[in-house]
Amino acid sequence: MPNFESDILLLESIHSSADGVLIDEGLRIARAVGSLEGDELVARLATTRMVGIRSKTQLTRETLAQASHLQCIGCFCIGTNQVDLEAAAEHGITVFNSPFSNTRSVAEMTLAEIIALHRRLFDRSMRLHQGHWDKSATAAHEVRGRTLGIVGYGHIGSQISVLAESLGMRVLYHDILPVMPMGNARACSDLGELLERSDIVTLHVPETEGTRHLIGAAELERMKPGAALINNARGSVVDLSALRTALEARTIGGAAIDVYPEEPRSNTVDFECPLAGLDNVILTPHIGGSTEEAQEQIAAEVAVKIARFDATGTTTSSVNIPEVELPVRPPDQVRILHFHRNVPGVLSKMHAIIAEHEVNITAEYLRTTGGLSYVIMDCGRLKGTDALQRLESLDETIRMRVLRPD
Repeated sequence: MPNFESDILLLESIHSSADGVLIDEGLRIARAVGSLEGDELVARLATTRMVGIRSKTQLTRETLAQASHLQCIGCFCIGTNQVDLEAAAEHGITVFNSPFSNTRSVAEMTLAEIIALHRRLFDRSMRLHQGHWDKSATAAHEVRGRTLGIVGYGHIGSQISVLAESLGMRVLYHDILPVMPMGNARACSDLGELLERSDIVTLHVPETEGTRHLIGAAELERMKPGAALINNARGSVVDLSALRTALEARTIGGAAIDVYPEEPRSNTVDFECPLAGLDNVILTPHIGGSTEEAQEQIAAEVAVKIARFDATGTTTSSVNIPEVELPVRPPDQVRILHFHRNVPGVLSKMHAIIAEHEVNITAEYLRTTGGLSYVIMDCGRLKGTDALQRLESLDETIRMRVLRPD
């Protein structure tokens, strides 16, 4: 194992609340401003065992193939689309994220957009900035009594449901899974029913093949005349060209968009969007979860997961490999963390190698997912033997790490 410059490299201005957690576990931190790509990213990954990223750094199959010593990836955000999870698993690289820490921030921004669209606040503000006093009640409405349709009734959608009802809105929702309603919300039998009955539709679904262009020309035509659309989910969910056509035709009364099919890699890159310049359209630069509170909580949560993985091998809540919850390692024990291909006979080979040296296994944990197995063994000291080298050289081994007595 090379002498790394750091234990973990943090990119993209990850909140400093991660530092204390990692430092308390004895990890050395390096930081780089913004995201990295290409040869620069590969070079920096060669100097560390773990990396923390947000949404801009792309860890592709090609990049991961060159990061032979990388053990763990922390996605300090909700999504993991920026990481090739299958390739990471094939290399025994554990990936963590923070799927729920910015729930409140996204819910609050969505609620603000619901009100802003009904009152056309952004249009009125812009005209006033341009020197035009336009005091009028035309096309301005209260949200009380309006019907909100929520597509995706998970952590964010259900919280918006509660907040919207507190303002006197009626709430409908649609989810591909049967979900119990919050408050007086009512489930719709399908997406079409929700679109036809809602005054405003807000999307909170993951990016999958099934959600790509979930809202296109046909769906926009089914919406109530003058209804509005909010997308704070993923950029691929809405066909922006179709949405522009509907907005220009006035069949859709407004939109708020926070996510886009293609987003700039940094704040210095110009941005283009088919919806730019249209009336009653709110465009925000993917900031739904960008509050100090959310970023602080995300940083602390992911840092704790990384620190526990490094100290004990725990993979609970990993998104790509078998999840194993492990106790603190006994101070006089060696802990072997072994990722291998899930084929018959590997465990018996490992037992035989350790048994040859008359070393006792005091604890053992095993989980498998698909073609990957993760086995953890606590055993007596193996100093002066070739057991560890033989375990690592097994044909089925993907990656092995050893935690030794202090």
